Amino acid sequence: MASAALKKVLITGAGTGFGYETAMRLAEKGFVVIAAVEIYAQVQTLKRQAAERGVSLQVEKLDVTNDGDRRKALNWGVEILVNNAGVGEGGSTVDIPAPNIRHQFEVNVTGPLLLTQGIAKQMVKRGAGRIVWVSSREGLNVNPFTGIYSASKHAVEAIAETMAYELQEHNIEVATVNPGPFLTGFNDRMFQTWESWEDDPSQRLFDYSKLAFPRAQFDPEAVYATLTSVAAGEVDSFRNLEPTSMIEETKRLQQVPWERKVTDGRGTRHQAIQHSYEMQPETPVAG
Repeated sequence: MASAALKKVLITGAGTGFGYETAMRLAEKGFVVIAAVEIYAQVQTLKRQAAERGVSLQVEKLDVTNDGDRRKALNWGVEILVNNAGVGEGGSTVDIPAPNIRHQFEVNVTGPLLLTQGIAKQMVKRGAGRIVWVSSREGLNVNPFTGIYSASKHAVEAIAETMAYELQEHNIEVATVNPGPFLTGFNDRMFQTWESWEDDPSQRLFDYSKLAFPRAQFDPEAVYATLTSVAAGEVDSFRNLEPTSMIEETKRLQQVPWERKVTDGRGTRHQAIQHSYEMQPETPVAG
């Protein structure tokens, strides 16, 4: 099967954000779209939204952490898999409680990888397939208070790059899409997860009621367009970072650990942490 003939696409986390819009746009392009949502309550809502948009979606409940849901997906004949489902846990690496750390990795790493294992083997038997991992710029860089989320996306980067090498002889395409700070609500929700931590607030290093996501955020249109194009096979680059205006900054920041001294800034607050104190939630990029 030629890659151009791939038409049936499964998108996880399609109830909101990047996954929602990509599902709609791929359906508009004529792909057979299986739009997966985490809970049953989202199913009818997404069906109604698709009807209002004038597109046809096969909407399924698929919690990537649920083994039964993952097995169910093996019956759908998936030719293109978009691993988009994810959560973000905000907070200091020394404050986030253990259950929240585990949940972060179960949703962003372990669940998607187990889902992909079964579907990838079906692709190998078919002789073609495409796997798209929605990673993050945080998979390439780090920022204070998003370290555990970033760690999960660094893991996704390692998995995707390795998988690309392992599956190339089987005619399987693997790509990543790496969104930077986009105004979808996801980033700001990360800075609210502390409100439901089951811990002793007096032992926290930071007062999270005073912090916000530390960067202004872009209009998400660029990610909608890029993720749709990568999933459709219209873009052949392995790594796809948006906005492209941040590519050089991202590469430069990847060099910082090679140059950093353990004594750098000792006794002073890092500028990025100060930004979290100064920034207001849902701040758009000017212009």
